Amino acid sequence: MASSFRCFLVLYFLLLSLYFTQISRAEEDIVEEGILYIDGFSSIAKIDEDFICATLDWWPPSKCDYGTCSWGNASLLNLDLSNKVFFNAIRAFSPLTIRLGGTLQDKLIYQTKYDRQPCTPFLHDDTELFKFTQGCLPLSRWDELNKFFKKTGAKVTFGLNTLNGKTIASDGRTALGGWDSSNAASLIRYTVSRGYTIHGWELGNELNGNGIGPAISADQYAYDVIALHKLLQDIYKGKDVVPLILAPGGIFDAIWFPKFINKASNSLQVVTHHIYSVGGGNDTNLVQKILEPSHLDEESKYLQNLQGVLRNSGTSAVAWVGESGGVYNSGRNLVSNSFVSSFWYLDQIGMSATFDTKTYCRQTLVGGNYGLLNTTTFHPNPDYYGALLWHRLMGRNVLSTHFQGMKKLRSYAHCSKSSEGIALMLINMHGSTTVNISLSVTLANTNESSMLLQVTNDQNPRHGIEREEYHLTAKDGNLHSQTVLLNGKELNVDHFGRIPLLKPIRVNPSDPISIAPLSIVFVHIPTIQVPACSMSTREYM
Repeated sequence: MASSFRCFLVLYFLLLSLYFTQISRAEEDIVEEGILYIDGFSSIAKIDEDFICATLDWWPPSKCDYGTCSWGNASLLNLDLSNKVFFNAIRAFSPLTIRLGGTLQDKLIYQTKYDRQPCTPFLHDDTELFKFTQGCLPLSRWDELNKFFKKTGAKVTFGLNTLNGKTIASDGRTALGGWDSSNAASLIRYTVSRGYTIHGWELGNELNGNGIGPAISADQYAYDVIALHKLLQDIYKGKDVVPLILAPGGIFDAIWFPKFINKASNSLQVVTHHIYSVGGGNDTNLVQKILEPSHLDEESKYLQNLQGVLRNSGTSAVAWVGESGGVYNSGRNLVSNSFVSSFWYLDQIGMSATFDTKTYCRQTLVGGNYGLLNTTTFHPNPDYYGALLWHRLMGRNVLSTHFQGMKKLRSYAHCSKSSEGIALMLINMHGSTTVNISLSVTLANTNESSMLLQVTNDQNPRHGIEREEYHLTAKDGNLHSQTVLLNGKELNVDHFGRIPLLKPIRVNPSDPISIAPLSIVFVHIPTIQVPACSMSTREYM
């Protein structure tokens, strides 16, 4: 009797195991169909040619958050400029826009040729603003940085110290007085005398009241920008190109920003704002937030609001995301430097472009737990390869898209960057559903007629030209992996420190585009010719 009961239990658990195995397989094998509608008649926005940007910061090794010290030797003062991987990672973009700056820029002074005082680095001190003492940029280091950036072909913006000359009120939250530009003027004059090329000078970092620093009023900030404008007009007088002026590098505020822009519009070329929309580095729900479209959509209201402010002001200034790391306070290890980070990052750059953001700067290129590159080895983290694919494939003209299908599928379309056709970025945030996408492209103004190009299952002979696909997935399906697969193959630098080639797979254009669960796919389709991407349209990009 006991033996029969044991056999019954074994059989029961065996059948139960088989049942759940079948259920699991069924979940893994879910395939849904969807249609991506693309308006090819006209573009909705235009980005800069070099839209992808990354930051380099001043934080020293003693910068710690939540008990973790993640910056190593990534400061601009001690970064290893001889590292081959680092050089090649920048060079691969040809060019990469790099923003030099961050919190400590507003505690940084610049050595002059006549200084007799030692040029000291930042030191940790809890009693000081930002918990660090004043630091100093030696001219010898400025020379080294500029020579390095010239070799890599980088386009550099530099964040100036706008607290210089100001006093901090007793409340610790207000900065009073005008900007003392004398030290900045010395650095800028030295830069010009040495023939160094700076793409733009940015004034201040998160000092508009919503950041971590003391607040400067919108009126005073505008006066400071006007002073910088006058300074650059004087120093660059007779030069072929005057660098851009960027400001304020702060978190968007619907009251402060319009006041500032209206006062400074004649002196300002770029309005920079910062985004940290995922959460803090101590948040244990970061992955869930990253993979939740409704959470990612929350940032769209700020992008849209800034776009509206610029349009209504009549200014010629444009919007940049000057800094965005997703996870604030230096990121979180194995989240913001792993494959899962690509879902918020690539989605946000796609979203930003649709709101006419011209350039998007990732915090950081290297440093903290949110770098595109590993802080120790400089080897690329997964987000680096997504950024590089965007840079190479996605052109300036942004096309409107609407996806009819699963809610966790995100879609973005642009004119192709360097060849005919269009380029897509498709993001599947669902954990178990593959999405097969058919395309429907509008070729004419739908108010006048309804001309549609049904791309899949089309027998057009021109569609014999194959499309190119780049599928990004996590190694072993592990979202926390710091290794990414391109079309099933690991991406790794070689022993010479060279960035690997990013080779597509070629697919019959009549086949649906298949997006696996938790994957990101870039697609170049040369056969789709739309009015928004015609040569005459590109000339006015």
